[in-house]
This record gives sequence, C-alpha cells and structure tokens, in this order.
Amino acid sequence: MITKFKNYQELSKFAAGKIVQLVKNKPAAVLCLAGGDTPALTYDIVVEIAMAESVSFAAVTFIGLDEWVGIERAMPGSCYHFLQQKIFDPLHIQQHQVHFFDSGAHDLQKECDRINKSLENAGCLDLALVGIGLNGHIGFNEPGVDPLLKAHVVELDQLTTATGQKYFTTSTALALGITLGMAQILEARNVMLMASGKKKAAIIRKALQEPVSNAVPASLIASHANTLVLLDDEAAAEL
Repeated sequence: MITKFKNYQELSKFAAGKIVQLVKNKPAAVLCLAGGDTPALTYDIVVEIAMAESVSFAAVTFIGLDEWVGIERAMPGSCYHFLQQKIFDPLHIQQHQVHFFDSGAHDLQKECDRINKSLENAGCLDLALVGIGLNGHIGFNEPGVDPLLKAHVVELDQLTTATGQKYFTTSTALALGITLGMAQILEARNVMLMASGKKKAAIIRKALQEPVSNAVPASLIASHANTLVLLDDEAAAEL
C-alpha cells in the first residue's frame, strides 16, 4: 500500500502516529527502527507524543537494523548513537530492552548469531521501519543480496560508503556493514518503508514499478503483503 504526503513533515507525523499507536495497542511490541535522515523527524514526533500522552515504551523490545563495521557505538555517525540520541535516551529506554549489533566485536559472526537469537526469543518484529538507499538497499542489504539470509556481514556498495560520509564530521573508512537479513525484515508483521525528497524518486520508481528483484532489495519489501510505503510528493514524483 502506497500513501503519499505533500511534504516531509506530514509524512513524519503520520509515521510517528503509527509507531505510537502500535505501542499503545501492544506495549510489549518488538520494533526495528532504521537510522538516517529520513526517519529523524518521525522519532522527534514519537518522543513528543509519548511524553504528551504518557505512552510508556518500558516494555518495548528494540532490535537493531544495521551498523557500520568498526564504528564504535558512542561515535557520532553510528546507527546506535543516532537512535540513542533520538529514541533511547529521550524515552528512557533501558539497556536490556535494546538488542543492537556490536560492530566492533572480534567475532562478527557471533554477533550475527546473537542478534538472530535475540530476535527469535522476542518473536518476529511487530514493525520494521526502514528507509531506502539510493541503490535500493534496505538496512545494509545491498543489491544482489540473498533474500533468504538472516543477520550477516556485508561488503558495502561504493554508493553506500560514499553517501554514508554525510553522517560523520571527518572522512571515515566505511567498508563493511552488519545487518539484519531480508528474511527477517520480510517476516515482520508490519513494514513501513519511508522515502523523502527528489533524490529518492528514481529508486522509488524502480522499487515500485519494475519487476521484483534482489537487484533492488527495496522491491522485495514493496511486494510484502503488510508493507506501507510512505512517500512525500518529491519522492513520488516519478510514479
């Protein structure tokens, strides 16, 4: 299902309302939230609503979507740091509620196994909120990904590493990512795919109007029975 909004603000307000309503209906919900520019305002609004309406997130479980390998959690630019600033700290989320990749771990396969087990223990995701990369990636599931994979380490596409520099104040080496797999995202009870701005228009057209293919991982998400695609007018311009 595709829903269009006149601007980024209206899109973000709608997405935030969906997240808060889910937690109201299911206080022990399992959420997977993407980092990045697109959902930033959504998270600000989630915090505003939760505080205004006294909505507790104390029983929510958070499963990490992805992380840059070799980037410490506390480093500005890491996916964890972003969510800590936007969601975890403002909503007083406790450490035991968050199951996030430690991308600095010595054994990254064990990290993948740990996150897989955490998700298995929590049950499937109630909501996966994801953005879309300029190459169609979801999380760090890059073009050509095996859609049956669970959590895994991946060599990042050049476009991803180049775009990723915007999150860091100085040039940062980005070569590998660690991410939930498409299999886990596609098993979510609900998926929200958000895109904003004219720079996303071309890849949105490919994901939604061209044949479903792992060459554009977002097209796999778009075909999910319970996916809600949220677009502002600029991102929807080529549809």
